[in-house]
Amino acid sequence: MNKIVYVDMDNVLVNFQSGLDKISNELRMKYINDPDEIPGVFSLMDPIEDAISSYQFLAKHFDTYILSTSPWENPTALNDKLDWVKKYLGKVAYKRLILSHHKHLNKGDYLIDDRPNHNGVDRFEGKLIHFTSDLYPNWKTVIDYFSKYVKY
Repeated sequence: MNKIVYVDMDNVLVNFQSGLDKISNELRMKYINDPDEIPGVFSLMDPIEDAISSYQFLAKHFDTYILSTSPWENPTALNDKLDWVKKYLGKVAYKRLILSHHKHLNKGDYLIDDRPNHNGVDRFEGKLIHFTSDLYPNWKTVIDYFSKYVKY
């Protein structure tokens, strides 16, 4: 059976700050305490370095899904995240986007996420690959880890 891998979006596949950098100062100040609620911000984000090729690698060798959270008070976040996946990942992620505030409800072998104490990540039953940690600071280290399970 193929291993199931979930990949978070924000600060794992997408560079959240890159979207904020494209927002006006006025709008940024309006949402100073809740920048993830800025309408349209998720459509402006650039991919993290090596994220696209890494997701493609994972999708080729594992049953891979995107598991992300959509801010409840942001009216465009759901569509923005879907559009981002279509734009940058296309067919390789077709119908592979799951948006949930309860990540632990998803059953799988691995979760690649940068926030181990949010949205149920700490209760996920599989192995957490803590992205941006000392052990997995970037996509190269993550792919190195998963490569040992791939038969060429």
